[in-house]
Amino acid sequence: MAEERNSEELRELAKEYDASQIQVLEGLEAVRKRPGMYIGSTSKEGLHHLVWEIVDNSIDEALAGFASKIEVSIEEDDSITVVDDGRGIPIDIQEKTGRPAVETVFTVLHAGGKFGGGGYKVSGGLHGVGSSVVNALSTVLDVTVHKEGKAYYQEYHQGQVVEDLKIIGDTDRHGTTVHFIPDPEIFTETTVFEFEKLKTRIRELAFLNRGLKISIEDKRSEKKQKSEYHFEGGIVSYVEYLNKKKTAIFDTPIFTEGEMDNISVEISMQYTSGYETTVLSFANNINTHEGGTHENGFRTTLTRVINDYARKQKLIKENEDNLTGEDVREGLTAVISVKHPDPQFEGQTKTKLGNSEVSGITGRLFSEAFNKFLLENPKVGRIIVEKGIQASKARLAAKRAREMTRRKNPLELSNLPGKLADCSSNDPFQTELFIVEGDSAGGSAKSGRNREFQAILPIRGKILNVEKATMEKILGNEEIRSLFTAMGTGFGADFDVSKARYHKLVIMTDADVDGAHIRTLLLTLCYRYMRPLIEAGYVYFAMPPIYGVKVGNEIKEYIQPGPDQEKELKIALEKHSEGKSKPMIQRYKGLGEMDDHQLWETTMDPERRTIARVKLEDAEDANTVFEMLMGDDVAPRKEFIEENAHYATLDL
Repeated sequence: MAEERNSEELRELAKEYDASQIQVLEGLEAVRKRPGMYIGSTSKEGLHHLVWEIVDNSIDEALAGFASKIEVSIEEDDSITVVDDGRGIPIDIQEKTGRPAVETVFTVLHAGGKFGGGGYKVSGGLHGVGSSVVNALSTVLDVTVHKEGKAYYQEYHQGQVVEDLKIIGDTDRHGTTVHFIPDPEIFTETTVFEFEKLKTRIRELAFLNRGLKISIEDKRSEKKQKSEYHFEGGIVSYVEYLNKKKTAIFDTPIFTEGEMDNISVEISMQYTSGYETTVLSFANNINTHEGGTHENGFRTTLTRVINDYARKQKLIKENEDNLTGEDVREGLTAVISVKHPDPQFEGQTKTKLGNSEVSGITGRLFSEAFNKFLLENPKVGRIIVEKGIQASKARLAAKRAREMTRRKNPLELSNLPGKLADCSSNDPFQTELFIVEGDSAGGSAKSGRNREFQAILPIRGKILNVEKATMEKILGNEEIRSLFTAMGTGFGADFDVSKARYHKLVIMTDADVDGAHIRTLLLTLCYRYMRPLIEAGYVYFAMPPIYGVKVGNEIKEYIQPGPDQEKELKIALEKHSEGKSKPMIQRYKGLGEMDDHQLWETTMDPERRTIARVKLEDAEDANTVFEMLMGDDVAPRKEFIEENAHYATLDL
């Protein structure tokens, strides 16, 4: 990173980065009383957000060209340490507070080098509250600054200074080390960090900051592991990573970068042979999940350039309509990253970029590069256009099929699928829809359910694998169409989660290999075309028992499937072995083997059942897994099976 800046310029900037650049806007108030205002929540998400507030400061040093390496560690006591090799936070006296600048940064809200003082040209920690908020929400936070040959140290408890900044020794390095312990009084749900969750974001940051070395290490005794990331290809490497289980239609991702009005733009994209669109956008390293002006500029330009090229090459006739944005994005994987000196995000969560000028700048820079690529690669250009034309034909066919699923009122019973046994309640907060495998299990479920709030939709056999299908084929599948119609939400781009007729969609399949396959197919369908249901927490797996321990004619205990099922079965047999009758094992290979009373008792009764909520922890990783398991490319699937075969349990 540092070598990209003129060395003399860097030296001048380093000299200028002192206490005068740490500007104070207001004191630290009410963070502990209302932590949700600053970090979103005090749940697991809020806990992990603390890490990113500190890491963002180190990333800012990298963006400025002063840091090249960042190390993040989960310590044995579940505390966090972040180390960088940047300039080190200033330690001289800040004029307004009369205290060392480093102390001001950690104890005063809205104090930092990000408010026009010249400390940073571009910053991810926009609001300048990160360090002080993390300090306020930690039982202990300590900071060590290596600067100008000395190591400086200060410690804080719940945001309060323990003792003045002091020199603890000489040093030959430079940078900042921050260590903190989250306060369990604040984070009552959990104070345990998840390595995989941190690793995913660390990897993302490495992709977005070309050349930066960043690592994450778990030092907890039973979980020791370390991952290091360094991508000289930057977001080109990111696109290759996202497509590693897919078949690309051209080898090297397109890449463009440029700068206008101090706004830098990087875009990388590549088309695959599939139908899924993956467009990820970032502003100052912040994942803009809701898009924004940079993403709008890219999408508009992509559609215009492809249509212009197709017209010039006579690939679209004069009497034919232009391709839509949806058409030209089919099979596209793209990463957009902008760096803005004064980004305006919509909302405290910073998930949508609002700067109007970014749209035009992104469009101009991308248009020039993409036009050049198409002219220099006419064969690839033709493939991209032809793929869009095929998508257009499928879209028009899907539009016709969509009319078969659309109805005026989502609760209008006359338009619901005939096989649906609906419930009497119209309150989606109370109702549940069970997707049941097979007519036999469907019959038991219909008889055993609570008709007030439980609806049953039986499916026959294995549904279509949507990972390999066009929208036309998907909507031609009766089972899938029935599910879309029953939920009342629509699907794909037209999906509206607020119209969901049920707030629990429970996938209930047999506890065997076929049941697991059907469950995977249904989950793939939900992930691809009804993803907001998963994000809202509406999708569940039923957990029917695999064994019943029977004494005489009575089932004494049920055993759920899982890694400890054999151990639990053995314990249950020993527990019920006393008496005249010897306990027997009843193996449930399918839901159809249970009568309606047993199915209600074990799997459907809210008071006694076990159901597992499906969570979407990591969309990119989930995307890769679905593509590998359900996609056209056999090689990655074969590799996965070979690597994991020894973990499998055979159902013979």
